[in-house]
Amino acid sequence: MHRERGVAAGSKAEMASIDRKRINDALDKHLERSSPSTSKGLNGKDKDRVSAQSTLIEESETDTEESDVSGSDGDDASWISWFCHMRGHEFFCEVDDDYIQDDFNLCGLSSQVPYYDYALDLILDVESSHGDSFTDEQNELVESAAEMLYGLIHVRYILTSKGLAAMLDKYKDCDFGRCPRVYCCGQACLPVGLSDIPRSSTVNVYCPKCEDIYYPRSKSQGDIDGAYFGTTFPHLFLMTYGHLKPQKAPQSYVPRVFGFKMHKP
Repeated sequence: MHRERGVAAGSKAEMASIDRKRINDALDKHLERSSPSTSKGLNGKDKDRVSAQSTLIEESETDTEESDVSGSDGDDASWISWFCHMRGHEFFCEVDDDYIQDDFNLCGLSSQVPYYDYALDLILDVESSHGDSFTDEQNELVESAAEMLYGLIHVRYILTSKGLAAMLDKYKDCDFGRCPRVYCCGQACLPVGLSDIPRSSTVNVYCPKCEDIYYPRSKSQGDIDGAYFGTTFPHLFLMTYGHLKPQKAPQSYVPRVFGFKMHKP
């Protein structure tokens, strides 16, 4: 049931996006059949936003051939480490096993995620004897369910003291990217979701200097569910680490024609 993590970097980079799309499509169909309320689709407005996002992101996507797994962790890497080091998953931090093993922290998730028990075993690297009897489609569903379950655990973890500290390290390294606004002068950003409901919107980045949100520069990052980071995280982060909150950018762009300010009607 466990996806191989020690294959060649090139083949993983080529197959990852195809596999993830196929798996997520299978999970969408499963969720629609089992519980329509848990598989909310994008409304017309969100579809337009995502379409615009895809166009913007594709233009800024670089033609790099990075591996899905940075370094050479090989087969020794845990599922969590493998998942967080996949290309496009730079926004995720590694959730402690102890946090995941505490049932209190997972309260309510079993009703949201199909194949919950198998997905949890996969995340914790627990070998399951039932995997051999699953069809390929069921194995794909379990893999996608594990990604969904980890994301829903992740959004809770990053609101804890340990989770905030883990995200602080990534913030300092600018793993979440920088604000594209000129007058923000490369201010480091934080990930944010527009909704706390899974599968309703993709992740964006929030700039604490201009207090606005933007599309991630990478298409693979822009495909991540915004609910895996939630609407609370960046603001709680800046409340916790108040010394990191920058002063609001005082300057704004002024349109001019031949050097003269444009008249506002």
